[in-house]
Amino acid sequence: MDKTNSNTNKYINIDVKQYGMIIALIAIFFLFYILTGGKNASPTNINNLIMQNGYIVILSIGMLLCVLTGNIDLGVGSIVALCGATSAIFVVDLGMPTPVAFLAAIVIGTLSGVVVGFFVSVLSIPPFIVTLATMLMGRGLTYTMLQAQTKGPLPKDYTFLAIGFLPNIEISLGAIKLDLVPIIIALIITIFIILSAIKKDRERAKYGFPTIVKWQQAIVLFVILAVLWFFLYKLARYNGIPVVLILMSILIAIYHFITTKTIAGRQIYALGGNAKAARLSGINTKLVFFWVYANMGLLSAVAGIVLSARNASATPKAGDGFEMDAIAACYIGGAATSGGVGTIIGAVVGAFTMGILNNGMSLVGLSTDIQKIVKGLVLLGAVTFDLLSKQKKNA
Repeated sequence: MDKTNSNTNKYINIDVKQYGMIIALIAIFFLFYILTGGKNASPTNINNLIMQNGYIVILSIGMLLCVLTGNIDLGVGSIVALCGATSAIFVVDLGMPTPVAFLAAIVIGTLSGVVVGFFVSVLSIPPFIVTLATMLMGRGLTYTMLQAQTKGPLPKDYTFLAIGFLPNIEISLGAIKLDLVPIIIALIITIFIILSAIKKDRERAKYGFPTIVKWQQAIVLFVILAVLWFFLYKLARYNGIPVVLILMSILIAIYHFITTKTIAGRQIYALGGNAKAARLSGINTKLVFFWVYANMGLLSAVAGIVLSARNASATPKAGDGFEMDAIAACYIGGAATSGGVGTIIGAVVGAFTMGILNNGMSLVGLSTDIQKIVKGLVLLGAVTFDLLSKQKKNA
């Protein structure tokens, strides 16, 4: 059977556009590597890059689900601040244990998402209006709760979530000290990726589907593994694996599974692709809207906890502008403005693209005004590219 398949098997070229954002991310990183004299590739900076973008990655995951429905959530930045303030008040003012404070923040965030979901799904009020209202109310509530003051400092068991590391297994190679944990993780992921690629290839061949040209597949695997090993080697040279990276990885895996392997994920794509057709096919579109926005509230709470843990305090202005970063990450990562197209991995790549841009421009010494102009141009370019590609495809 295998012989027959190998004789009749057809090959296809790889779709380069599918990896466009990863290529762009590598190109931007190399550009700043040249401009900063290699400062952006130092182990300390790679660690900072991950820690500083943890909450944006978490928000981007939830925002992608909203974008897939053809909408956005403008209130996430304010909900991040509100949830951070809630957990900080529970710990500092009320003397509650950290897990109770985290639970309180998650309840507040989820409730805010439920409220948005109710108005959007049951009352059919446009998400733009509802989330604009939650943006204003959330910020106002945060100022009221904190009385316009910073709440802190937060205890070590609280901040460990954002600035802690997994236990080290340190070895010395001459003058170089390495933590073996990131190296072991890199080895496990490498084996998993290679075996997954082989399994996928064999399955396509078994059922007579064309497979990707071998040398092109080898190049893709090499690039992905090179990026993986680069980041994990740099972390091994610093303090090892940050706890927030574990949290991000778990969330990415869960939501990647939901969007690619479950009925709930397929319903979101169907709703974004054609809401009327989805409704006529029996999908409860109101329920989909409801859980997507309730989920966004939950992830905003997680991001709020991580942000307050990183700052070791809660401030009234925390999360200011985060909604724009999360929305931009989704569109830069390939999500369609009309909905129905986009991936969790794409949103994460988009978030790190924004993070590398922010980090690189700060290292170069560009002012925040110029940084905003550059980020705006990148966002405009990504959306324009998406629309022009669609027009060309439909022509």
